[in-house]
Amino acid sequence: MRASVGDHVHMHGVTSTEGQHTGEIVEVRGAEDGPPYVVRFPNGQERLIYPGPDTVVEPRDPVD
Repeated sequence: MRASVGDHVHMHGVTSTEGQHTGEIVEVRGAEDGPPYVVRFPNGQERLIYPGPDTVVEPRDPVD
């Protein structure tokens, strides 16, 4: 998995939709744009994550 600052991550719950989380990558700490990533969630909380198989990265919108 590769990601850049500004990309969004979507983490899906395995057993229910209540486990879904979406956040913005604010820092990439891994080599070659790999994990771990520091992610800021809508409530302002930041967490260091190692994406699992149920995580999808959505690239940020390109700048015009």
